[in-house]
Amino acid sequence: MISDRVHGLRVIRTALSAEAEKIAALHHRARSTYYPDGLPDDGMDWTAAWRSAVERPDGQVLCAVEAGEIIGVASFRPPAEGAPAETVKLFQFHVDPGRWRAGIGTALHAACVEQWRAEGRRTAVLDVHVDNRRAQAFYARQGWVPDPEQPPAEDDHHLYLRYAVHGE
Repeated sequence: MISDRVHGLRVIRTALSAEAEKIAALHHRARSTYYPDGLPDDGMDWTAAWRSAVERPDGQVLCAVEAGEIIGVASFRPPAEGAPAETVKLFQFHVDPGRWRAGIGTALHAACVEQWRAEGRRTAVLDVHVDNRRAQAFYARQGWVPDPEQPPAEDDHHLYLRYAVHGE
């Protein structure tokens, strides 16, 4: 389990199951920014999904908290059965849009990388929405690169890009 870390006045810590509704609301606000026609109704109960992510024994959800408010969240776990043991997948990574460009994402990303390295993970993968140029630029600044083994694939209504970062 990750210990609390203080980055400036922010604390980055493991999320609690009871925080799933607040995390789902942040997730909704962040995702709404890159859908040109508005966030589609995918029928998903995101509060339940986040509660499940927090409670997964094989995963981790970190949150950035400032003044008692969750301002960032990251969810990661092994990508799939049969994936190399040293690989982790970043499934969700969101910072409250009202707090962009304040260093929250960078601090949260650094905490993820620190946790991955502590667990012996040397490779991380993620999917990013093709219209989410802001996220793509953020990941590039953090050292992520396009994964040549996983070219973009169509997913029902959206095109996703896959990036990989390799640890030291």
